[in-house]
Amino acid sequence: MAERRVNVGWAEGLHARPASIFVRAATTSGVPVTISRADGTPVNAASMLAVLGLGAQGGEEIVLASEADDSEVALDRLAKLVAEGLDELPETV
Repeated sequence: MAERRVNVGWAEGLHARPASIFVRAATTSGVPVTISRADGTPVNAASMLAVLGLGAQGGEEIVLASEADDSEVALDRLAKLVAEGLDELPETV
């Protein structure tokens, strides 16, 4: 299983607009991804309700993971999106 640990770069955390950006990016990544708080239970990263339910705050560590064979690049891109609080999924990392 591939995994990335990153701190949430959006000051407001994974709420409303940042959660929407992240879920859209996770959905289009092409691989199944989970997200969790550092000590929490993983949830589907493509589910808006699940991501909002995490209640991840700005600066808090989260874990992105995937069991897909080709998930390394997708996880790198999602990790960069979250860590830097970007408005869209980066083309490269």
